Amino acid sequence: MFISSGWRDYELLDCEGGERLERWGNYILVRPDPQVIWHTPRTHKSWKNPHARYSRSDSGGGHWESNKLPKRWEISYGDLRFYVGAMGFKHTGLFPEQADNWEFLQSKITPPMRILNLFAYTGAASAACAKAGADVTHVDAAKGMVQWARENAALSGVSGIRWIVDDCAAFVAREIRRGKYYDGLILDPPSYGRGPNGQTWKLEDNIFELLTLCKSVLTKNPAFVLLNTYTAGLAAGTLKMLTETVFGGTGDARELGLPITAGGVLPCGASCRVTF
Repeated sequence: MFISSGWRDYELLDCEGGERLERWGNYILVRPDPQVIWHTPRTHKSWKNPHARYSRSDSGGGHWESNKLPKRWEISYGDLRFYVGAMGFKHTGLFPEQADNWEFLQSKITPPMRILNLFAYTGAASAACAKAGADVTHVDAAKGMVQWARENAALSGVSGIRWIVDDCAAFVAREIRRGKYYDGLILDPPSYGRGPNGQTWKLEDNIFELLTLCKSVLTKNPAFVLLNTYTAGLAAGTLKMLTETVFGGTGDARELGLPITAGGVLPCGASCRVTF
């Protein structure tokens, strides 16, 4: 398991009965998590009075209750800094279990590598790579997320990232036609999605085609490919077989994990790190 145990500003205090109890800087949140199928006593005092709790609705979606939070606030991981906040559908703008991947990325970068980050969200991996001296291209279809990523990069003191608001597959296809190549590739595709023209995306059905396309945008001697997934049906062994089939190299695929202060480790999706 890839365990992100180096946090100071984030802490998974406890988890029970479908919920996480978390500390994000100075604020305590309770958020739903379908992985938490066990039942244990809720002995931590913060269960009773969090700053905010996200409650699911029986009709879909949900809302934040008892929201005593600022619109957003800052947290740090090493020399990286991020804005977080209470977003729709339980999110905060950051996935803390990815911290171990940020360290992996930085360990593999030798300036001035060119790195392509697809489905790049609020840019934590982009900032980590740029901090290590990489030339980063950050691509996401959501304009608001790219703006958030810009602000995170500025907060972390990095500049020079190339910001792209576009469909990831369409962008990669254009880069291939333009003869642009990258030394490293990061992908964090959604489990489900819908494109700008109504086309649907389902990870299990479309990921092989996407990875095959992405292979053509890599240099002849790339450093790494990092694939993340939160799709429950894709085990780490499946990711390893998938990535090695497409890219060659050696895949190290494992679950991502967050240590629980009350004891144990919470699984949080899976990643495959392919090295060459």
